[in-house]
Amino acid sequence: VQLQAYGGGLVQAGGSLRLSCAASGRSFSNYFMGWFRQAPGKEREFVAYITWSGATTYYADSVKGRCTISRDNAKNTVHLEMSNLKPEDTAIYYCAAGPHGRAWYSDLGYDYWGQGTLVTVSS
Repeated sequence: VQLQAYGGGLVQAGGSLRLSCAASGRSFSNYFMGWFRQAPGKEREFVAYITWSGATTYYADSVKGRCTISRDNAKNTVHLEMSNLKPEDTAIYYCAAGPHGRAWYSDLGYDYWGQGTLVTVSS
């Protein structure tokens, strides 16, 4: 699976962004999808997860209520809608795909990663 994340940019605090991830290659619907982020000087952290069907989602506490993950298996895409953005949301955001049964909350559970898209939130 090849993943390409896009949609990042510069936004003011309180603003919104929609990140997208386009997948190609092996069957997209066989994988659960996640978004992770890495801020400068920090380790990569989990942001959001969605099952292969889209029926179940989980979010990091830091973004819960401000982010929504969704997927369209017909279009091989996954999205992360972010609102009420804060300066601490500034990071490179990565989409990732993992096979069923892995630990979705850890980056070790994912086999495929996009190149990342930068989100910068100004105060």
